[in-house]
Amino acid sequence: MRVAFIGDIVGRPGRKIIKENLAKIRDEYNIDFVIANAENASHGFGLTVKNCDELLKAGIDVITGGNHSFDKKKDMFVLLETKAVLRPDNYPEGLAGSGVKICDIETEDGIEKLAVINLMGQFAMPTVENPFNWAKKLVNELHEQDVKNIFIDFHGEATSEKRIMLMMFKNLVSGICGTHTHVSTDDLQIMDNTAYLTDIGLTGCRDNVIGMDSYVPIQKACTGIGGHFEVPNNCKSILQMMVIDIEDGKAKDAFKIKKLCNQSEYIITKAMID
Repeated sequence: MRVAFIGDIVGRPGRKIIKENLAKIRDEYNIDFVIANAENASHGFGLTVKNCDELLKAGIDVITGGNHSFDKKKDMFVLLETKAVLRPDNYPEGLAGSGVKICDIETEDGIEKLAVINLMGQFAMPTVENPFNWAKKLVNELHEQDVKNIFIDFHGEATSEKRIMLMMFKNLVSGICGTHTHVSTDDLQIMDNTAYLTDIGLTGCRDNVIGMDSYVPIQKACTGIGGHFEVPNNCKSILQMMVIDIEDGKAKDAFKIKKLCNQSEYIITKAMID
């Protein structure tokens, strides 16, 4: 089974580069299933029904979220009930939706199951249940159901929290990838049968500040006076994707694809294997 993960899709530029490239990448690299974090896909904050349908049509199979999942509450409540959309599972109990989805994936070897888990860290984030204890419970339950192929999107500010998740769940899940910072890290690896990347980085504008026009961030940095972040209409964009080959729950290989809007070739980074 070959599974891909795309990180923080930011606004129209992120959606556009996915629409222009994802189908080709899926075909060229024989990708069976695509997961994407899209909590910033609509104007940089939240996700609308219209934009969700746009991304699913472009070739994304499951959408995950984070601290901006409910920025467009009306749309998100509909999406959680009707579409393949997750929100962090460790949000306080009683909230609509779920952060776990078990998917049946058609591969060359037949139908295989993959569990997608969406969790959120605690540092500098909204109030959530302890993600590490929560993950332990979820992974144990999935193993009891004989679900071996498990991927975790861990949405967090602190790199240390993401690394802790790897140390706790290496050899227990197939892959862990961090989201939220919009800044890609250079530590793609396979450790004890688990593919890991601290942060996939954004898919969207790469020539501004975390996908947003730089004027307001610079103003706030220099004066302390903030404002509303805007996604530029015109920019140099990037698509970033982590790809994992999974066999019987174990990551056998992993690599990262970067596609720049003004270049025809892909930038490929292979995972370190310990």
